[in-house]
Amino acid sequence: MESSPVTYINTADRISALAGRLASEPAVAVDLEADSMHHFEEKVCLIQMGTPGACYIIDPLAVRDLSAMAPLFADPGIVKVFHGADYDMRCLYRDFGISVANLFDTELAARFLGYGATSLEAVLARHFNVELDKKFQKKDWSVRPLPDEMIAYAANDVRYLVTLYQEMKAELKNRGRMEWVRQHCEEIAGVRPETPDADTPLFVRIKGAGRLDPKSLAVLEALLAFRMELARKKDRPAFKILGNQTLLSLAREKPKNSAQLTKSGLLSRKQIQMYGTAILQAIDSAMALSPEQWPRYPKQKSKPVSAAVTRRIKQLKQWRQQKAEALEIDPYLIVNKNALKQIAEDQPRTLQDLDAIADLKPWQKDMFGHEWIRM
Repeated sequence: MESSPVTYINTADRISALAGRLASEPAVAVDLEADSMHHFEEKVCLIQMGTPGACYIIDPLAVRDLSAMAPLFADPGIVKVFHGADYDMRCLYRDFGISVANLFDTELAARFLGYGATSLEAVLARHFNVELDKKFQKKDWSVRPLPDEMIAYAANDVRYLVTLYQEMKAELKNRGRMEWVRQHCEEIAGVRPETPDADTPLFVRIKGAGRLDPKSLAVLEALLAFRMELARKKDRPAFKILGNQTLLSLAREKPKNSAQLTKSGLLSRKQIQMYGTAILQAIDSAMALSPEQWPRYPKQKSKPVSAAVTRRIKQLKQWRQQKAEALEIDPYLIVNKNALKQIAEDQPRTLQDLDAIADLKPWQKDMFGHEWIRM
């Protein structure tokens, strides 16, 4: 595997040829590299695909139309092997409209097998005694031409995945957990990127914004709008312009002039020189709003939980912990927080009652359903 050849593909003809070549493979490894750390709008910059005998590096910046690959990804007869697939599913669909059928996520499989560490580096070291060098992990993958070192690095992320899948599949089948993983992989394959709502305030994505008063929220929204526009113009990630905590603090303190802005210590001298005037203008514009124009944080009222439900939740958590220890897997894989709470609230009395709980997988109902309805 370490010596398998790497082919760089940057033309439409080569992409079509690769799709035809991989169509006869029982399993294909896939990984992506994007540029979210370096640009305002994230995009996929590289798609790595691998078989036990070869690695292929697709350059989607050279060829944006990857429709020739879509049938391969949608083919249920070919296993697509990813490691930590949630992010990749969103990116493939967002940038290329590609959906994935017959996904196998080796990171998820590692959790169902009870591995203590589930990063790709840890899992490959465990199975193949291979050490991955992650020094290019945060590099700008949109730069062209890519150095040979970065191409080799990218290839290593898929080089071992198909063989890893084969070993994990055998281990999962031996422990009776292959179907468990399959059901969760099917759900992951259906994950899609969030569609931004133009009417939703920017501050709802900022941790801690819910604790601000309405006037401070107005200031924060103005600052976030300023940062977004500047990030778009500079083509840089917003967090590299000004951090969220800095904007939250500015919204709380609301400096009125340069002296107060400097005294706050929230910005460096360079940031004050570059952005100080615009920041003060944003704050001033928000402060000029009338109280009727101040935004309100959209808080959801949680339904009161009775003492009986609280007791059942505690009982279920204790049960879940015992099961997790017996199966040697993460308790969250037994049943997640939302489903556990709904079981406590609904008090299902038949297996059919469990069908109303959307977060439950069939394997969970088959495995634990009889215990839940007796609690």
